Amino acid sequence: MNSDCYAVVGNPIGHSLSPRIHALFAEQTRQDLVYEARLSDPEHFARDVRAWFGNGLRGLNVTVPFKEDAFRLVDLHTQRAERAGAVNTIWAEADGRLTGDNTDGTGFLRDLTGRLGVDPARNSILILGAGGAARGLLEPLLRGRPARMVVANRTRAKAETLVAAFADLAGDAALSSSGLDDIPPGPYDLVVNATAAGLSASRPELPAGLLAPSSALAYDLVYGPGARPFLDWAREQGAEQVSDGLGMLVEQAAEAFAIWRGARPDTRPVFETLRRDIVEA
Repeated sequence: MNSDCYAVVGNPIGHSLSPRIHALFAEQTRQDLVYEARLSDPEHFARDVRAWFGNGLRGLNVTVPFKEDAFRLVDLHTQRAERAGAVNTIWAEADGRLTGDNTDGTGFLRDLTGRLGVDPARNSILILGAGGAARGLLEPLLRGRPARMVVANRTRAKAETLVAAFADLAGDAALSSSGLDDIPPGPYDLVVNATAAGLSASRPELPAGLLAPSSALAYDLVYGPGARPFLDWAREQGAEQVSDGLGMLVEQAAEAFAIWRGARPDTRPVFETLRRDIVEA
């Protein structure tokens, strides 16, 4: 009998740790599956995904730059995918229709509150970027009742659109947008780099004084070497704590795995294994 097949799609995709993560999950939970990394391009993304599911693919994770393309592609959306306007997890229903979910926000919040011990409540939060990566974070963070949240993006209009889409969840939080060149003065307790800068091992140009003295967390959604420029900047600015996105990657993958397989893996040993592998690489 053939093993169930799952995959992750992106461009680039060769660096992805997702196959390793899901192999560790499968071993831990004794699930019979294979998980592959697959390359696509914007022109052929929809055709490729439909063909893969037509050939028996059971589930697909979606990474940069296809999360918003995946939202437009699928036939059905979960509530959190609908809210985010981006999809990172897909599966086929019995009738062949594709359902899209977004596990990024859940994964981020679990890493933030569990591993890092940071509660967004009453905090001042700055999100850098307004693309598919950022969209998945806003709902869980706003439901955590921060005091203030600013979404800053190179193209201000995109940040304004994103903030408008989540205004109904702001509650008592002061929710606003800006460009990267006119970020409202800090200090911020949590600064999240959700731009694509880490994919090229660079960082957006940022002013000094953004981080709250002795208490701030700087978090880059990229993991490994790509996160270093932003995290190095944060250390220079006096951040109390810094983190790359490895924990979020593992947690959002665990959420997808549980949806697909009905079994929730223990993420702690998987995170520790991958962190050790990255450090030793």
